[in-house]
Parts: sequence; C-alpha cells; structure tokens
Amino acid sequence: KAFVATCPNIPLGERVDCFPDPGAKCEARGCCWSPRDESNVPWCFFPTNHGYTVESQDSSSPYGKTLSPLFILHSCIKQLALEAEMQTNNRLRFKIYDPNSNRFEVPHEHISSLPSNPSIPISSTLQVTQKPFGLTVRRKENQKVVFDTTIAPLVFEDQYIQLSARLPSHNIYGLGEHVHRQYRHDTNWKTWPIFSRDSFPNGGTNNLYGHYPFFLCLEDESGKSFGVFLLNSNAMDVTLQPAPAVTYRTIGGLLDFYIVFGDTPEQVVQEFLELTGRPVMPPYWSLGFQLSRWNYTNLDIVKETVERNRAVGLPYDVQYTDIDYMENKKDFTYDKLNYTELPRFADYLHERGQKYILILDPAIATSKRVGDAPYESYDRGTAKNAWVTESDGKTPLIGEVWPGETVFPDYTNPNCIDWWVDEYERFSKEVKHDALWIDMNEVANFKQGSAKGCDVNKLNYPPYIPKILDDLMYSKTLCMDAKQTWGDHYDVHSLYGYSMVLATKKAMDRVFGENRSMMLTRSSFPGVGKYSGHWLGDNAATWNDMKWAIPGMLEFGLFGIPYIGADICGFFDDSPEELCRRWMQVGAFYPFSRNHNAEGYKPQDPAAYGADSVLVASSKHYLTIRYTLLPYLYTMFYKAHTTGETVVRPVMHEFYSDSETWTVDRQFLWGKHLLITPVLDPGVDVVWGYIPDALWYDYESLTVRKTHMEMYLPADKLGLHIRGGAILPTQEPEVTTTYSRRNPMGLLIAPDDNGNADGELFWDDGDSRGIISFLIFCLFVCKCVLSGGLQVTHAGYNDPNDLKFDNITILGISEAELTSTGKFEFRDGSETITAKTFSSLKLQVLFLRDLRLTLGETYVLEWNVIRIDCHPEENADQANCEARGCVWDVSKKCGQGPWCIYPQDYGYTVTSLRERSSGLTLDITRNRKYRSSGRPQSRDIDTLRVEINYHTGEMLQFKIFDPNTKRYEVPVGLSVPATPETDENKRLYKVAIVNEPFGIQVIRKSTGTVIWDSSVPGFTFSDMFIQVSTRLPSQYVYGFGETEHLTYKHDLNYHTWGMFAKDQPPGYKMNCYGVHPFYMGLENTADAHGVLLLNSNAMDVTFLPDPALTYRTLGGILDFYMVLGPTPEMVVQEYTELIGRPVLPAYWSLGFQLCRYGYANDKEIADLYKEMRAAGIPYDVQYADIDYMERQLDFVLDSEFKGLPALVDSMREEGMRFIFILDPAISGNETQPYPAFERGKAADVFIKWPKHISDGIVWGKVWPDYPNVIVDENLDWDTQVQLYRSYTAFPDFFRPQTAQWWHHEIKEFYEKTMKFDGLWIDMNEPASFVHGTVNGNCLGDPKLENPPYMPPLESKHLGLNHKTLCMNSEQILSDGTRVRHYDVHNLYGWSHTKPTYDAVLDVTGKRGIVVTRSTYPSSGKWAGHWLGDNNASWDQLYKSIIGMMEFSLFGISYTGADICGFFNKADYEMCLRWMQLGAFYPYSRNHNGKGNPRQDPVAWDKPFADASRDVLNIRYTLLPYLYTLMYEAHTKGNTVIRPLLHEFVDDKTTWEIYKQFLWGPALLISPALDPGVTNVNGYLPNARWYDYHTARDVGVRGQMIDMPTPLDHINLHIRGGYILPWQKPENTTYYSRKNPLGLIVPLSDSGTAEGSLFWDDGEGIDTVETNKYLLISFSAQSVSSLLCHYYCKCTLYQVTHNGLATGDRLKLGVVKVWGAGSTKITEVTLTVAGVAHNLTPEHNVDSQVSTFDVYVDQPFIITWQTSV
Repeated sequence: KAFVATCPNIPLGERVDCFPDPGAKCEARGCCWSPRDESNVPWCFFPTNHGYTVESQDSSSPYGKTLSPLFILHSCIKQLALEAEMQTNNRLRFKIYDPNSNRFEVPHEHISSLPSNPSIPISSTLQVTQKPFGLTVRRKENQKVVFDTTIAPLVFEDQYIQLSARLPSHNIYGLGEHVHRQYRHDTNWKTWPIFSRDSFPNGGTNNLYGHYPFFLCLEDESGKSFGVFLLNSNAMDVTLQPAPAVTYRTIGGLLDFYIVFGDTPEQVVQEFLELTGRPVMPPYWSLGFQLSRWNYTNLDIVKETVERNRAVGLPYDVQYTDIDYMENKKDFTYDKLNYTELPRFADYLHERGQKYILILDPAIATSKRVGDAPYESYDRGTAKNAWVTESDGKTPLIGEVWPGETVFPDYTNPNCIDWWVDEYERFSKEVKHDALWIDMNEVANFKQGSAKGCDVNKLNYPPYIPKILDDLMYSKTLCMDAKQTWGDHYDVHSLYGYSMVLATKKAMDRVFGENRSMMLTRSSFPGVGKYSGHWLGDNAATWNDMKWAIPGMLEFGLFGIPYIGADICGFFDDSPEELCRRWMQVGAFYPFSRNHNAEGYKPQDPAAYGADSVLVASSKHYLTIRYTLLPYLYTMFYKAHTTGETVVRPVMHEFYSDSETWTVDRQFLWGKHLLITPVLDPGVDVVWGYIPDALWYDYESLTVRKTHMEMYLPADKLGLHIRGGAILPTQEPEVTTTYSRRNPMGLLIAPDDNGNADGELFWDDGDSRGIISFLIFCLFVCKCVLSGGLQVTHAGYNDPNDLKFDNITILGISEAELTSTGKFEFRDGSETITAKTFSSLKLQVLFLRDLRLTLGETYVLEWNVIRIDCHPEENADQANCEARGCVWDVSKKCGQGPWCIYPQDYGYTVTSLRERSSGLTLDITRNRKYRSSGRPQSRDIDTLRVEINYHTGEMLQFKIFDPNTKRYEVPVGLSVPATPETDENKRLYKVAIVNEPFGIQVIRKSTGTVIWDSSVPGFTFSDMFIQVSTRLPSQYVYGFGETEHLTYKHDLNYHTWGMFAKDQPPGYKMNCYGVHPFYMGLENTADAHGVLLLNSNAMDVTFLPDPALTYRTLGGILDFYMVLGPTPEMVVQEYTELIGRPVLPAYWSLGFQLCRYGYANDKEIADLYKEMRAAGIPYDVQYADIDYMERQLDFVLDSEFKGLPALVDSMREEGMRFIFILDPAISGNETQPYPAFERGKAADVFIKWPKHISDGIVWGKVWPDYPNVIVDENLDWDTQVQLYRSYTAFPDFFRPQTAQWWHHEIKEFYEKTMKFDGLWIDMNEPASFVHGTVNGNCLGDPKLENPPYMPPLESKHLGLNHKTLCMNSEQILSDGTRVRHYDVHNLYGWSHTKPTYDAVLDVTGKRGIVVTRSTYPSSGKWAGHWLGDNNASWDQLYKSIIGMMEFSLFGISYTGADICGFFNKADYEMCLRWMQLGAFYPYSRNHNGKGNPRQDPVAWDKPFADASRDVLNIRYTLLPYLYTLMYEAHTKGNTVIRPLLHEFVDDKTTWEIYKQFLWGPALLISPALDPGVTNVNGYLPNARWYDYHTARDVGVRGQMIDMPTPLDHINLHIRGGYILPWQKPENTTYYSRKNPLGLIVPLSDSGTAEGSLFWDDGEGIDTVETNKYLLISFSAQSVSSLLCHYYCKCTLYQVTHNGLATGDRLKLGVVKVWGAGSTKITEVTLTVAGVAHNLTPEHNVDSQVSTFDVYVDQPFIITWQTSV
C-alpha cells in the first residue's frame, strides 16, 4: 500500500528538516514539501505519520519495546529496540538500537562502571507514544515536559540516525566543541557539527577539537534545569530551532541518551559529572601562571625568557617547551644541538620553585634519527603492532604530521598502551619534567586520510555528511575505514583524544607515582576531565578571541573540565600591548592561566613589553591577587573533584531567578563569590557590568557596592568584586606557589546583608594523588561585635607548610572601634592566639593580624599574660619574689603555674643591629631597672652579643654570649656548611628581632607560623644561671633526654625536666645517663622543626601550657641550632646532618643477644650456648659482664673464666660473636703490676685537680675491688664501697694521649687475652660510688658543687657531684684548653665513645659495634645505646618504646632496652611479652642483673622457648629490611624505629601514639604491653595494611581496631606499597646471610609497591664510603586491561650501586606478592638479561610467586597474570 504523508500546517518554528542533504528528493522520502522565501526554514519537513510504531513490549520490563517503521525505505532498519530505566532519582537513560546487529557503542571508561540504582518508578518521568513512536520526558515533581520527541519522527538507518525533541525554554547552553560567540545558544535555526577536528577557533560554526553532545537547559526562573547527553562518538550535527527544539543527526552507532535533572544549573552539572567522571584534582602548582611559545629556537632563549620574567618579579610557576625542543619534531627525543641542556632544565626551574612541562604529539615519524641512527620509539612500536592500520587491519596507515611521514598510535590497543607507557617512562628518565601536554590528537594529519589517499566506500563517503568543516570526513585526519582495536576509525575518530588521555594517564602514573602531576589535552570527549585539563586551542591575537574565551571556559565547566583557559594574548599574530595587557588581566583569572604564542610572532611574555611597562605592572598586580586567592581557587577545584561543582561559573548559575543573568557572558564568577568583569574592547576604560542583587565589595578598595553600575576600569584595572556572605581563604603571595605555600594564610570575610559569612578551605600537600583533608569555617559578624567559630569537617591532613591563619580582614564593619590596650587573644582551651588589631572607619574594615589560628576550635577573646617563673627554686614567697623585681600574683594563678612571674619588660633591649646577607649581629643590654637576677653568687652580664647565622635553607643558628669575657663553649664539632645560605628565597625561614624586651622570632615562611618567639619576659644571662623562654607554635613537643617519660608527646602543664648525666636507673623525672637538649616540635599544620641547645652544663627545661618553653642552664653560652624539616623525618635527617649520621652496625649485631651480670664462670656461658642451640633459637651474640674480670679490673681475666678465650674461639668458629664490657674507671690500688694503670699514669691520662690547687689524681671508687679481700655482699652498699672498693682514676678521653693509651690496652687484651667482636662501655657518665672524690672533699670553689641555682636533679640536695666527680676537676681538651668538669661532665661518655670505636675497628679489622651508656648529641656516629638498668616491670615495656623513639630523634638508631628487665625477678608472662617486643628492638638483648633468676629464653619452659624462637625467626627473616633501614639512617639520617606520626603526620591521631611503632615506613608493631591481655586495641593509619602472619589485607584503616593477641603472638602489619627484602632465618646471621633473598611485595591500593636493599659483607669497615656494597631498588606495578585480565609486574629496574665481592652476591629466592587477588595465577615469567623463563607459580589467596636462581645484582622482571 502506497504511503501518503500527512502534512498539516505545522508552525514554521516546529518544522523538522526531513533530509538536510542538498538536492534531496523530498517526497520520495515520504516527507512534506513546502518551499518558503526563508532559506533557514526547512522546505522539506516531516509529516505527522512518519517514523516508527511500537509493535511489542518486553514482558520483563515495561520499558523494553520493539519498534518497526511506518514507512519503509530500503535503507531504514526494520526493527529497533527501546530500553529505558531510571538509573538514579535524577538520571534517566533511554537507548534505541538494532537488536539484530552489533552496532558500535562507546566503550566509556567511567560510565560502564556505574551501577544502576533506581528508586523511583520510571513512569513518573518517561511516557511512550505508540504510533508514531515518541518519548515524552517529564520532571517528576511537577510533570513539566522537558524533552518531547513527538515533535518529529525517529529516523534510524545504518548511517543516518535522527531524533528531535521539543524543549521547555530557549535557555540552552553547551554542545561543543565550537566557538560560540555567546554562552546562551541562538535557537534561530543554528546547526553545529560535532566531530573532532584540528581547526582554528575563528568564530565560525566549525567543528573543533572535542566532541560534546551535551547541553544544559534552564527551564525557568525557579532554577530547575536538566541536561541531555547523547553517548555517541560518530560524526553528527545538532540543530537548534525556534520551537524551541533540538535535532540530532548522527551517522553511526546508536541513540544512547542520558537526561539528568537538577533543581539548579549547578546540580545538573554535578549529576552529569557523576555520570561521566568528576574532574581531576590538579596539583597546586598548576594553578600558578604559565609561559609557553612554539619555537623558542633554542634553550638559551627559553632561559632568557625565564630570567627576564623572574627579574620583573612576575608570579610565574610553569615554563613550557613546544615541539621545537624535539629532534626534528620526533616524540621522545630532544634536539641535542639547540636544547643540549634540556635534561637539566627542570632542575634549573626547580631551584627557583618552578615547574617544567613539555609537549608530545601522537604521530610517530617513520624516518631515522640524526646521523641515520634508528628511531627506536618507532621501531619498538612497530614490533608491538601499535599503529592504526589501513582497512586490511595489518598495514600501518601512513600520514604526515610535524616530523614528516608518520604512523599513528592506536591507543585503543593494549599493546600500544604498553608501548606508550614504556616510551614515556624511558623518555622521562632522559628529560626530567613535571607534567605533560598532548596535542594534535583529534587525530590531526596533514594528508587527506593517508599518504595513499582513501578508498571510495561508504565509510569514507557516507550517504550523509554532517556540516563538518570541508564537508569531507577524512579532511586533515585519517581515512574512515582505518582500523583500530575499538573499531573503524569512522566510529572511534572522536574518541582518539579520549583514548590517548587514558593511555597517557597510565604512563604518567608509572612515571610520577604518587605525585599528582598534570595532563593537558587538545582533543577531548565527555569524561576526559577526570584525568586532564584542556586549553581552547590555537586562537589569534584579536579582541574577539579574548571575548569568546569566556563562553568557551563556561562551556567546559559544563563538560566537566574546569581546568580550562585560552592562550593568553593569542596564539597566532602579534599581540598589541593594549590587547595583551587586557588579556593578561582577565587571564589571571583563567583556571588554566597560560600565555602562549606561535612561531614567527613577536614574544608576548609580560617582560617582553618592558620591565617598566603598564602591562608588566598590571600583570604582576592581578597575578599577585590570583596567587593570594589560590587557596580559594584550589578549594573550588576540590569541590569540582568531589561534587562536580563548577569553578569558572556563569553568573546565571548563582542568580538564575534573575533573567538578566541568563545571557551574561562577558563576566564570570570564581565559584559563588568572586565576580570578574574584564575589559574586552579596545580603547575602553568604562565597562557596564551587571551586578546581581546582592551585597558586593570591591576587592581592591574594600568598599561596599550593591548596584547595577558602570565601572571605571583604566588601563591597569579590571573589575573584581566579592559577594557578601563569603569567607575567602587567602595566602601571602610569592613568585611561585612553591614559596607562597610556605607563607601565612589569611581570611577575607565579606559579611552579607545579615552580617553573616561562611567559607571553605581544602588543603593538602598540593601534589600527592590522595585527597586527604577538608576544612569548613563559619564566622558570624554582628555590627562591631565579632563572634563565631571555625569548624573542621575532616582533619586527616596537617600541612607541612603550616595551616594557620595569620591575618583576618573583615569588610563592612561600620561601627568597629577596638581600642583596648591589651592583646587580643583567641583562646580555645588548649592554646592561645594573640592578634594585633587595626580598624578603619573610613573603609569600614577590621584587620586582625598575627593570629596564628589553629583550625577546628572555637575561640574566645580575652587578655592573657604569659606566666614565666621568676622563682623556680623552692620557698618562693612575696618578699623573695619582689626582691628580684618580679610580680607576686596569686589571684591569676592557673593550674600548676607559678605565682612569682616576670614583668613584661624584664630582660634585655637591642642597642645595635647589623644585618648581613648570611645573618644578623646584635648587641643587647640588660634592663637595669631590675636590679639583678636574684642570685648574688652568679654575676649578671649586662651586655651581650647575639649572632644569627643562616647556615642553610633549612638550618639557622642563634648564639648569645659575652663579647667581653671568653666563656666555655661545647667542643663537639658540628657539620656546619662552609658557605652560608645568603639567598633569602632559598631559606624556609625568616628571622625577626623584637627590640624590647629583646627576643628572636623564627618564622616559617611557607605558612607564617612563628616557631620560635623568645620575645617574652625573663631572659637572664648571668655567670652561673642563664634562662631563656620561647613561645611554641603548638602543644606537640617531643624529645629532651635522657629521662623516663610517661608519654612520647610532652605534657606542657608546667612540667620541668632536669638534664645532667648520671648513673641513675630509669625513673620518672630522674635524670639518667645521657644529655640531649634537643626537641622536635610539630606545628598545628603538621610542619615539624627541631631545636638543639648546644650547651653541656647542667640544665632543665620547663614546659608551659601557653604553649611555651623555658630553658635554664648553669653555664656556658646559649648556642641554638634550628632545623625546619618541614616533615618530622626531615627534621631528623637535617639534625643528624648537623651532628653526624648514625653508625652503620655490623650485620651480626642485628641478631639476638644474651647477657647477664652474674655469670659465675665460663661453664655457665657454655651451657647456655648449648641450650640455645638445642632449642633452635636464633642467637648471634653472647656477652660477658664485669664478672669475667678479676676483681672487676679492666683488661684482666678472672680465673673462673680461664676457659672463656677458648669458648669464645669455638663459638666464633660456629658463626657466633662475642662482646665484652669495659668501664672507664681504672684501679690505682694494685699490689701487683697493673699495666693499664701504670701505663696510663705514665702517659698522664687521668683526670686531676687544677694545678693551682693540687697536681693529684681525682680519685673515685667504682667496681674494682681492693686486692686480697673477700667481699661480704650481705653488708649495706655504702659499707661495701668503703671497705672493699679500690681507688679508681678516670681517664680524660679528651686528651689525644688517652685515646692512644686506651687503644693500646684494648689491642693488647685482644691479642694476648681474648678475641671479641664488639665492646660495651658502661659507667661513663662518669659514675662513681663516692660523691666527688674519696672522702667527699672536693677542692676549689664550693659553688661549683652546689651552684646558686640547682636544677631538679635526682638527689640535687647532695650537689652536682653526687655519684660522680668533683665539678672542679680539670680536664684538658685536644687543643690544650683546660676546662672544668662542671662544664664538660655531660660530655664524658661522648668523649669515651669515639676512642673505643676507633680501637674496635683497628684491633679487629672489622666494623663490629660499640654500645655505650652515656651519650650526647653526635654519640650516634660511633655507637649504639641501651636504655639502661631498667626494672623487670610491665610499665618498662611501653616506656622502652618511648625511649627508642626519642633516641631516633637524637640520632642513635641502634637502641633497645634490656629485655625482661635488669633489676628484680622477671615474671613469665611479662618476660614472654617482652621477648616478643624486644624481637623488634634494633638492639635486641636480653640482660638481667646479679642475684636474679635467669631469664634467657631457655630458662623457662618449652612453650616459652618455642614462642621466643618463633618471634626471633620473624626478626631474622626481616633482617635484610632492618639492615637496609640502618643503611638509610647511616647515609640519609632516616629513623629506624619510627613513630607513626613520621609517616602519617597528616593524621593527628598518630601524634600521640606511643604504644605502637614502625620499622621504617612499612612494618607496624603493635605489642601486648599489659598483664593478662589477649586483645590489643591499636591504631591502623590510613593505608592498606596486611597482617604479617596471614598475608591478608585487614581491610581497616584510619581507626582503632581490636587485635586478638594470644600469649604466643605479636601483632605485625605490613603497609601496602612497600617491598621488604627477607631471608630464611637460621640460628645465626652467619648462616642466614647465605640463604637466597626473598621479597615481600604487599601491593598498595593502586597495585604498586617499591623498596630497596642494601647489602655488603656485613662487617667490613667503611663499606659505604669505599663503595663496597650493593644497593638495588625494586618496584611493582599493577594494571587492568580491557581484556579482563589482571597483570602485575615486579621489576628491579635499578642497580643503584654494585661494589660487592663475588662471594657476597645473593640469589633471589621466594617473591611473595600480597594483595594481588584471589584468582588463580595462570602464568609467571622471569626475564633476566632479556631472556624469558617460564616459572611454575605457587599461588594461594595471598598471591605468592616463587622464583629462584637470580642474582640480585642482575636486573630482572617477574611478570604474572591472573584471569578474572
């Protein structure tokens, strides 16, 4: 039956073009013909009875329908299917397709992963008209029709598909990529082609680089809006007509529509981006200003450009190079003639905080390189079949692009992706850079289709060609019948850029790891914004192009690419100064702000216009504003990344109820609150700006505006307004973000009409991939009263650049008058913040300065005075207090604070200041208004010199001393650079001087945090009492020692800790063996710093809750060194760089060790050794305590131990090692020759009295007994000392001859008496059993023994000489300087250590180990330390963790406590738990005291021995990892025992954890520390953690968890992402070192891991310094492919150094991969030296892979595959 078209009188605006081909035969297609005199109205249009009808319905779904055509043409598809669903409450999907044919569908990476989760019936949104078929989409809440396809029939042919829909309004935005001259579309018959194309954005209707079939429609003034997305990548055009209606015509694929609903335009964008993928979070630095041009000619010109813009002080973060850097424009090469230094160019930029970005194009040249060298990138790609092919699917398609003849990578091919990733990784190692710009990926081709042309077929010449540029499908691109893995190029052409972005993302992940980096692409498709930014293409230097960039940016905000901008000043053509000036002004507010121009045109970087030009001044001004507001811009990007909000925002999105805003596209917003009104026309200085109905503030004048207005914008201005209700986070700007991020932050508060404001800040490190922290602030302003608070919504990150707010500016405070004479302080209960306050009634602005606000607290304004104790001695009363000129204030006493406090002006005043490039020199004078310090025996020093030295960018020194009288200074050499840091820009700090009272302020430049501020009252400098106080930036202080602390973080509530080396077992507030006047402070932003007071006199420190700190020392000078981190780990690295890196211990010394004081004879040791071996317990070192000595005489063997030398020899032959103890005190009462004493006396090595008093030895008593006595141990201690202990002399180890004597005695003992492998030196505080000297009569000045001020030391009432030498004893430094023991007492152990270490090395010829009891900063260079004579009590377990973490700070990595306790009887359960904990001490030794039962592992029962063996086997398994950590400590200063806060400083929970600890970054130890415990409640920070025992991902992070801990178990977790080397354990390290090396590879969330191994002979001297070692790095990577396979590659890429002897080489044993999935491994390949070997995997749910016979100093690759 003949078809008869029904052609009623359809209104012109509703006619839909039936077949828009020229010359179409209208009626033959069953359409209506009605010519008009208007060419844009269709003459041929659809009748009302055309299209399809619904034939049947899928019974399983009300919206699964079958369609058939009403009018059959030969080309129409005879049967169609409809599927529809409400995927979410706000998203409808309907799909029309051919059920009988597999047509191309877009393989969208994000959309395909979305679940369908409908919760409302589809019938309230979608209705189907049966005949002719049509769809009506309604808004569910009001049933308003928003998308009605019944306006015209559906056409569905193989290569022509058409669908039209009536829309509810003309407010249509989007569709792209084109140049739209206005943001809201013209609906007067406009047709826009969509097909990716390398074209110029010249203002026509040309299709451009990207493909975006998405639009947003604002329905009405309510703000309700919807978006329509057609997921189709074929060429198409979209026509908008007056109905209003939209018509889609696409020439392939199918119709896959998504309609998203929102109550506002912003919500529509958010819904669309939930569908396609939310935008990438750019690195912070990428928000800085950027410079580029095509063809700088050579690198010298690039650097000239950089330098001239640096010279004018332009804020400027990024420099690019275009294709001219390449060798003949070939990817992955560089021009070695003109860009010779390019591999080092990034370093040149990094030195000044700048970044480098380079370009890559997809097309790969087929020609060879210069000199006829092979172009290996092309060759490798060819080998992997990586290219797009001709229609035969085999022959690579040849085209031409910049390098000449080229092939084109097929990024849809997994082989190509692998090739691309590999090439990029190779190139990144050759040319360092920070991010990547990819271009020409539409894909562009200078040939039409190919070098051969294109065949005549339906793909290259389809029946209908959309209105694309040139009307030729393959114009400037590839033939449409070319083949790619995803399909014909005809279908996937517009996905080329998208697929390249996906491949490049993988490549950049490989290269940049956890760093965020940045990608910039020219061609794009919905979803590209998830990974990349975009620029608006190759524009021209015209005023129109500047105008049209604003609609372009707004559209890409809709499309999900907020990182967007145009080439500032234009790409083509010379840019006149006025145009470029105005463009730089508006470009300062492009999210992607880059000035870029083309080859052959004049330079247009700002400085090229002249340093004094208005353009430069204007550019600097607005870029400075940009940099000030970057925290706000960055926060908007976070909101875009997490919720899909727009960044550059149309005014309409915020003021949709105002119809005037619907067409505003010459202004734009940053987020909600900042309105930018640029000048966009030449010769104009008055701009009509539309200011919507709100309260607005002019950004620059801070005045209020609320009007529609003309703006006067002269040559150097653009309009900038803040919307009322905003709190904008700001930061003090710098010339790069590297530096600006270190500066103080602020808040700019603009209250709304109600006086309220709120804002948000997101902050992280700006560079890592993980999103960690988000903060919200709410502040309310009411007239002249400020009230409100700051609330943190997520505090998982604390920035090393100090997230504190220094300044707050509040606008619109019309009556603010703050005139208090006091300080304004914001108190939150734990800290107090002081503000300097200023106000301007004229500007109606209140300025609060120097706030240092910690976020997340509610602050109360109050007056406060810091309360520094003026009378720290006992018996303070009002009379004594006021006699010192201080204030007796009982009424304001708080907590435990002092009543006697210093007045505010007590201290010194600056009298002169001389500034140097490397520091400052000041003279200061005491305020003599206050008579004296109140200690008449300690002369006040009225005039002082202050020297401040800027040693490095991270370290400074401030030294305060008497310029008129030489005072004692500590003779410990520090590693201070010979050349100071004179470049202020390279220093992390700045120093400010407060004149009265004198004080030094050290400020972290990146954040403005004042980390030291001694401008507080109470500074005192007298002969024997020096006191200085400082405010602290936070409550988080760690360090100071050596003493027992109850927590790792100090309690700042007026606690005082004395420091003076003493033979004092650990106890609360007892000064112990060593002195370490060093602390690490954490700022509230998670920045860290360290402070050393280089002073060796007796001292104390008092913490104040303000927070503040007071030092008091009894002599010397004040010599402070400060390191600025900024991370906790970097603080330790910088501190140990100053004092000396920790010693590298011998490998065997990491084995388990046994000792006791009280072995009766050598048989006891021999029996113990046999029992340990029989039990199979790993055990490397045996000790002998002083029992082995005859009468405790050094170097003399007791007869009960005459068999010990032979025992030692036999044990050593079996792989064991032996360590002996030596004390410093030498007996002087011998009746038989005692060579050690006699030779020492002859060499004058012993400490004596000063010659003017006596020339005799200062005698003490220690362990040596008189000869020929029998000791009755039943007597009390003092009686035993009096009756039995001989007189002892104390070597003065400062003297060179003492070191020689000590070396001789050790050598003779080794050669003539007994071999040993290391030495243990004890009692070197120095300890004496009498006080001062025998009979207690200290000669000389008595106030040295009992000084005017006595720190709170143990037995302080007995004087400083209690249990040590007289303070007036004389020692002689190596340079001959005579010093009092009073000054150097705390250095005795330090001076003892190096001579001992030197002797061990020389005598044994091996590295060995020295363990010392008394330490001082830098002792760690030569020795380890144990935590002293502890008690066998449960509390000592957790206190040992605190002690080890503190010694990690102090630079002593080889530490541990006496396992099971030294004093008292050990309890079974406690000792077993301690064995488990002690198995993870770096220095793992079980040691107990005389008179107590044995407590070694075989002294209990079999279960105890078994549990000990098991946990020590774990230790020995992991010794290669521990040894590598020791190497990193030795070479870099890294910590070995590591507090959790060092790795997770962004997590404040970790700041107070001290009952768990880490080995390095990767092994978490959570021991049981209390009796009866079978469950440990521990914290797992935010990382992927695997249970060591089960290899399973525990699936918990960032929270406390209960860990089952039976008696034979210790909780161990390995952190994903770190590779740990291991070896099968043996009874000693001698044998375990011979075993193959294994790797534990626990994968991170992203399927990656990395690690390293240090290996040497284990005992050679200076193997690191002499390069006799192996250092290798491992990495693991995981990728998922489109073929549903999971691959993981474990690769040893780099042998960093190999100096091993052949005999020390290792083989690879077992590689265990954790977290690789539970599916079966099907294939394992080992590749060595290019040769692949198939292996048989042993795979269980923990994904273990076994390999073998690979030497670890050979690069290898292990690849495995699991099938899903």
